[in-house]
Amino acid sequence: MRMGFILSCCSAADLPREVLDRRGIRFISFRYRLGDREYPDDLGRTVSYPDFYEAMIHGAETHTSRLNADEYEAYFEGFLKDGQDVLHLVLSSGITSSFESAEEAVARLRPRYPERKLIVVDSLAASGGFGLLTLLAADRRDEGMGIEETAAWVEANKKRIHHWFFSTDLTFYIKGGRVGKVSGFMGRMLNICPLLNVDFMGRLIPREKIRTKRKAIRVTAEHMERYAENGADYSGKCIISHSYCPEDAKALADLVTEMFPKLDGPVMITDIGSTIGAHSGPGTVALFFVGSERVD
Repeated sequence: MRMGFILSCCSAADLPREVLDRRGIRFISFRYRLGDREYPDDLGRTVSYPDFYEAMIHGAETHTSRLNADEYEAYFEGFLKDGQDVLHLVLSSGITSSFESAEEAVARLRPRYPERKLIVVDSLAASGGFGLLTLLAADRRDEGMGIEETAAWVEANKKRIHHWFFSTDLTFYIKGGRVGKVSGFMGRMLNICPLLNVDFMGRLIPREKIRTKRKAIRVTAEHMERYAENGADYSGKCIISHSYCPEDAKALADLVTEMFPKLDGPVMITDIGSTIGAHSGPGTVALFFVGSERVD
């Protein structure tokens, strides 16, 4: 614990365990089904990411489960019993109803622990965008902000986290209904990569249809140039997440590094975890950065 309170997130922030440990960030695991078995989304420890995506490629069905209020209650109470305050960031309410469950747990616990502070925030973010927001909250905590001040900062800045991502495999977007069957068939025939982002309500929104992966990589980087804070002079953090396509992630990272020489450290490349990956499938590359506030 640092600076007097626990900073916590959901496993769908898709940050490596070593990063979470190094930054003193706790996490609670979502659950998913792969074939006929249920697993915790424990950042690839129980089922490695390559094994997870290979199973999907070979036809394994995947389903995810939101965390319920009882699970959040037990998780939060472990900290409260130890006399610790908790700030927990939740996966976007535009994707899951887990935020409602977390709020219900808070309502149950506050009367039992009136002397403790327990705050949950809807991140309106997912995957590496959720991870980036969590890391920025950790920065504020480590600078000396208290729990309420850090929570207020997250609320004020969460819509400035941009998510832009494309997929080279439409199979699971078709299956999940984000791309129609006819459009998906034509997309495969024409080698189209859909470009999506997360809107101001935290929902995944298709934005463009791009011919060829090479062009999709370039257009994704161009969106960063358009929306990033200070444009090509962007000096903040950048995360790129991918679902079992590390070469594509590296190609985008190389381009971003070239276009934005003032980045705060190297681009962090991470895996899209099992919760988000169960819906995206393999072949997705996502770019996350801080920019102007999302308004649509």
